[in-house]
Amino acid sequence: MTYTTLISAPALQALRTSGAPLMVFDCSFDLAQPSAGQEQYRNSHIPGAVYAHLDTALSALHGAPGAHGAVITASEADTPVSGGRHPLPSREKFAIWLSSVGFANSMQAVVYDRQGSAFCGRLWWMLKWLGHDAVAVLDGGLPAWQGQSGELAQGDEAAHFQSNFRLSPPLRQMVSAQQVWARLQQPGQTLIDARAAPRYRGEVEPLDPVAGHIPGALNRPFTDNFTPDGLFKSPALLRTEFEALLAGRTPASAVHHCGSGVTANPNVLAMELAGLGKTTLFAGSWSEWCSDSARPVERG
Repeated sequence: MTYTTLISAPALQALRTSGAPLMVFDCSFDLAQPSAGQEQYRNSHIPGAVYAHLDTALSALHGAPGAHGAVITASEADTPVSGGRHPLPSREKFAIWLSSVGFANSMQAVVYDRQGSAFCGRLWWMLKWLGHDAVAVLDGGLPAWQGQSGELAQGDEAAHFQSNFRLSPPLRQMVSAQQVWARLQQPGQTLIDARAAPRYRGEVEPLDPVAGHIPGALNRPFTDNFTPDGLFKSPALLRTEFEALLAGRTPASAVHHCGSGVTANPNVLAMELAGLGKTTLFAGSWSEWCSDSARPVERG
């Protein structure tokens, strides 16, 4: 069986014992302390899981700290295909990273974190963007795995043999800041901002130099997709909530963004779980938008 949206902890346990080609990725991260996620991984993770660092594996950052404290220089980093605080690497560059950790096209990918699925959706979306459909978010993350008495490992895992991951046509689409600006306030584009309401309204801004939101954007904090125990809400409830947010706008017009193209992805996934189809990501998000003073800003 192929999992393309969510996988439960019991289903992952069964998949691991079945011998099916599988790679699990731990995407734990802390925006305030970029090294903390890897330390969390080393303290406890699903056995065999590969650590996917947001800054160094899932982004194309110049001058970012590497896995062992090394600095990635501009000559070593890839030219990004988006802007913002977490610019996307090119599809080709990310395929090289996947090959380096031994991920192959025949494998089922399962992604998780321990921060309420705030970060693992980034890898879910990126694999879809590379044309790999067999990727699922572990519903409830590491806490759900532990709740099912799932086995844990400590330290670093042994390196995998390098593979040759091959690109396929993208299964998910992204847009640039220029495209968003060109379609601003037009019926064919419905911007959905996944940041917390105070940041959306411009009352606070802990990460970016400008507070506020893109004019006309709707607010759907990504945390609204989850039940109190950290699982995604039911498809029926998600559909009801997104249809209320859209207020008659077509779901296909949705363009998701957040601060840097990371926490918008749970909204992308939630709309698919709700049966509302595949939607688009503005990967550069607010951090790219507000970097140009010519672009309009709305508050309130």
